[in-house]
Amino acid sequence: MKRILVVLLFMVATVIAVSTPAEAGRKKDNRPDGGSLSYGEYGRPSTLDPITSNDMISLRLTELIFNGLVGINEKQEIVPELAERWDRSADNRTYTFFLRKDVTWHPKEGEEPKPFTAEDVIFTYKIMIHPKTITPLKVRYEFISAVEKLDDYTVKFTLKRPIMNALAKFSIKVIPKHGPRNPLYLTREDPFVRNPIGTGPYILKNITAEREIILNANENYFKGRPHIDKLIAKPFADQNIMTQALMFNAIDMIVLVNPRDLPEIQGDKRFILQPYNALSYSFFGYNVRNPLLVDKRVRKAFTHAVNRQEMLDSFFNSQGTIISGPFAPGSWAYNLDVQPLSFDPEKARALLQEAGFSRDTDGFMQKDGKRLTLSLKIPIEKESEAVKRVVLAFKNYLKNIGADIKVEFKELQAWNEDVFFEHDFDIIFAMLVFDDSADISSLFHSGEIGAWKYNFGGYSNPEVDGLINESKLTLDHEKRRTINRKLHAILAEENPYTFLWTLTNYAAYHKKVRRVAIHPYKFFSYADDWFMEEKDQK
Repeated sequence: MKRILVVLLFMVATVIAVSTPAEAGRKKDNRPDGGSLSYGEYGRPSTLDPITSNDMISLRLTELIFNGLVGINEKQEIVPELAERWDRSADNRTYTFFLRKDVTWHPKEGEEPKPFTAEDVIFTYKIMIHPKTITPLKVRYEFISAVEKLDDYTVKFTLKRPIMNALAKFSIKVIPKHGPRNPLYLTREDPFVRNPIGTGPYILKNITAEREIILNANENYFKGRPHIDKLIAKPFADQNIMTQALMFNAIDMIVLVNPRDLPEIQGDKRFILQPYNALSYSFFGYNVRNPLLVDKRVRKAFTHAVNRQEMLDSFFNSQGTIISGPFAPGSWAYNLDVQPLSFDPEKARALLQEAGFSRDTDGFMQKDGKRLTLSLKIPIEKESEAVKRVVLAFKNYLKNIGADIKVEFKELQAWNEDVFFEHDFDIIFAMLVFDDSADISSLFHSGEIGAWKYNFGGYSNPEVDGLINESKLTLDHEKRRTINRKLHAILAEENPYTFLWTLTNYAAYHKKVRRVAIHPYKFFSYADDWFMEEKDQK
């Protein structure tokens, strides 16, 4: 599970399907090849490899460069990708993947492309679980007990226990054994994370002085050459400027439109606005190691103090849904019987008084002579107009009940170190992204407390631990639903986060780009099928 946005990531799950992969070379769909598509991103990726990346921009780019053993099609079915087929044992503890024999890695300059083999699969999983590899993926693959090479194109995985949706987890992207400089573990200092080599539809050409990322079509892509010749990812530090770049034809697409710009784009017949809904939500997360935050009444008071609907309406044009707990509303695990806490400043003040706080001479709450002063840390890369407004509103709402919030914007690396390593923060604002497995173990299980783990707030509850363990061991979907609904109710009451909302995302693109299908959170999963008519190619 960037994975915090800061974003925490978890991957997908669904129904098994069988398909016949296309031969390398031109696609057999009679659509034209050619053209260049430039798209705008608010910010830059932290890395370009699928192991260490922990933000949405990185995730989108790795989807263009790499492949997994399995993929997810537009119907959300599991389909062959690097593995052309697989076998599963009767006890659901052994998965054997039979790999394609016609896949090559993107060539390094001046070298012939190397073949993809079982060695690369084994390398990926071993480097991912190495203690010195800092990745949010570890917790997702703790269920694997062994990876074995049966021959050059056959790999067997043995699981510690059967788990729900195990096959979908093998959609993790595979990296080449000859890619990273360090053969044992991967860090962000490795040249590979900036110059990745994959098997995917697009090859990294270069990164310009303006930090534009240029990708060229992979002529030897095993699913067939992507139609569009070139993709250019252009970073923007200002969302308004990015929108104007679209309006003046400086870019062809915006991956995530600023909600305030929706009416302007919608009114222009040159463009298509396409909604897509990730299993995601935004939140304020608390460091319960702080004695001022250890009492759930304080955290609950903060949630009551915040007018979430007012913020959603004002800052996001009402494009979203207020949530009550740790699952996204679109998830099967979401408990619709649990209602979001009301906006009630009087209730908030009463809860603080119950927790032993009283007003000081300046009007702020204090306890045992210590003012209720807390730091709210935000990565500067996420210093968007909307985030600034949300954070300022939160600060003002909490000031209204006597809490003094100090907002700090920090460089992403420093923010990551403060939050995940030093635990030097009181509150963070972030977003989480999930897959359909609804696995929240890395966020709220006490076993995930520690350096570079994702229970960053140090939340610990034996009942929650037990229910999470039970959910992960239960193969019956309805029983898991019941367990997770109970988890939802407990965490809604405990308020380790102030759960805010899930947003409806919109992409905007020029009508010349055809057959655009968008994956809910990986976005570019189907980009190799996008195309432009010859008259629109540039």
